Parts: sequence; structure tokens; C-alpha cells
Amino acid sequence: MKKVITLVAAALAATVALSAQDAQKVAAKVAETLTAASDVPETEPKQVYWNNFILNQINFGQTSLWNWAAGGYNNYTLAAAVDANANYKKDKMIWTNRLQLDYGFLYSADKPILQKTKDRIYFESKWGYETPVRHLSYSAFFDFKTQFNDNFDYKTPTDAQFAKFPDNPAAAWTEAAKNNLKSGLFSPAYINFGLGLLWTPKPWLAINFSPLAADFVIVQNPVLRNTYGMELREKELDPSDGNNFKPFRFGLGAQFKADAKWIINDNFSYTTQLVLFSDYLHKPLNLRVNWDNKVFWKLAKYFAFTLSTNLIYDENVKVKPLADGTKVPVVQFKEFLEFGFTYTIAKKN
Repeated sequence: MKKVITLVAAALAATVALSAQDAQKVAAKVAETLTAASDVPETEPKQVYWNNFILNQINFGQTSLWNWAAGGYNNYTLAAAVDANANYKKDKMIWTNRLQLDYGFLYSADKPILQKTKDRIYFESKWGYETPVRHLSYSAFFDFKTQFNDNFDYKTPTDAQFAKFPDNPAAAWTEAAKNNLKSGLFSPAYINFGLGLLWTPKPWLAINFSPLAADFVIVQNPVLRNTYGMELREKELDPSDGNNFKPFRFGLGAQFKADAKWIINDNFSYTTQLVLFSDYLHKPLNLRVNWDNKVFWKLAKYFAFTLSTNLIYDENVKVKPLADGTKVPVVQFKEFLEFGFTYTIAKKN
């Protein structure tokens, strides 16, 4: 019996010894694995250089009158807008791009035709590279602005025009409008590019000054060339014939552009842009002015109010008619207050 007990005790002791050795081996293996894992470098997050977003808007307005003593006309408005941005930033270099598209119509019961209210194509691109001076960068810019199609001054047709289309009043209004063309695709079109300095003292403010800027004004339609200040091909030619004017005008000067955007919160923002151009070759003190403002107030997930204004002064654009029939330049101003559907597409690569 004692021999049996002795054998069992020896077997247990051997088992415990072997288990201890195995445990030590396992512990050593785990420690080795953890040490190797700690030597593996952590994966850095992928850097993002592009920041892209597109704001899409469709706005609708309507006025309906019924036995309204003060007078007026039923009318409907429909407008669409796209504001697309693609911005790049890496190390000391930045490159910003923005495309704005606006198009809108008005239908009023007093005129049986669609009248255009908004029409704009505006693309701007700006490149910058940081200098040793804080907030200051070398810069280059390119701007392009025109519209999609013809715009008219919708005056009341004459009796002769109504008589020409007795059964189709809309045709009479269209005929009258054709004689009062105001603008069109590439009539005019503005192209600007230049070199200078970009100052960004705050994240919401960018000021670009280009002492060397080229300015091209294109008026493709001969009917509008005199209105937008094109030069005669030869001084003795008849100015009543639009074909006697050059289709483009070149300017060399300086441009100042200030952009600011205040984001009050996720639903309310204000943006403004002021552009001044001085032509060294023609009356440099007479500045061309473009000042745009936009207030955006998002009321719900997909609905927002938008208030936008555009102010223009260009001494080459003859707008106001005088008593003798000639036209002179004046300050141009446009304002829109709209409510409608809005949707933003944002993507970071």
C-alpha cells in the first residue's frame, strides 16, 4: 500500500512540475509576442487635401389676388442655384475653386410670356503659396463671368405688333422683346487673370491684391457692342451699325478682391465679395465695382431663406437713357429674397 501511495505522489509531483514548465513557456511566448507588437509603428490617418461641397437650391414664389382693390397681378417665380466649391490645401500651397450658377423665371398675368429674373455663370479660381511673412502668400487668380442665354426688356408691344398677331398675344410680346435685347451668352463675358499677393489674417477673411491683372470683355452679339462700350474698328465708321465695333476689349490694370464669410452657426451664414478693377490703359481712377452679398438662413433640414444682392458700376456699360436718346452708365443693383428647397453635397477625398 505504501508503494502505491508513493507512486501516486511521485506522479502528481511530476505532473505539477511539467505544468509549471508549460506555463512558463506560454508566458514567455506571450511576452515575446507583445514585445514584437509594440515595435510595429502605428498607422497614421490618411491626410485630406481636398474639401469639396455643392449647395443646390430650388426656390418658388407665388402671389394670388382675388377681388383685390389695390390692384396687382397673379404671378409665379421659379429659380435654381448651384454653388460648387473644390478647395485644395497641402503644406504651404492652397488652391480654391468656386462655380456659381443661377437661373430663374417670372410669370405674371399681365404678360403672357416667361420673363427671366436670374441668369449667371460665375467661375473663380485662386492659387496661393505661403511667403515667409505670416498670413501672406504669393497668388494667381482666374475669373470668368457670363450668362446662359438672351435677356430682354419686356416692354408692351405696339398696336402694330398686336395687329400682326391678332390671335396670339404671346407672339406679339415676344416680337417686342426681340427689339429690346439686353444681354446674352458671351454678350458680355468677362475674363480676368493676374498675379499678386493674398492676405488671410483671419480664417473667414481673404484679401487678394493683383497689381498686374489682365481684363478681357467679350461681346459676341453686334447689337450689344455699343451698349457695353466696345471700340469702333475705325473712328469714321457708323456707330449705329454694331458690326463696326470690335467684339472684345482688352484692359491691363490692378484688381482688388476681398472675400469674407461669417458662419454664425450651422444654420445661418453671411458671405460677401467686393471686387475693384482699375484699368491702367483707360481712366485708371474710374474703378469697375462688383459687390455681392448673400445671407443664408436654414430653417429646416431641406428648407432655407436666401437674401442676395448684386451691385455693379461700370462706366463702359450704358444703362440709363437720356432725353436725347443716348445712354449713360449708372449704378446697377439687384436684390432677391427667396425661400425654397436646399440640399448640400459634401465630400472629402
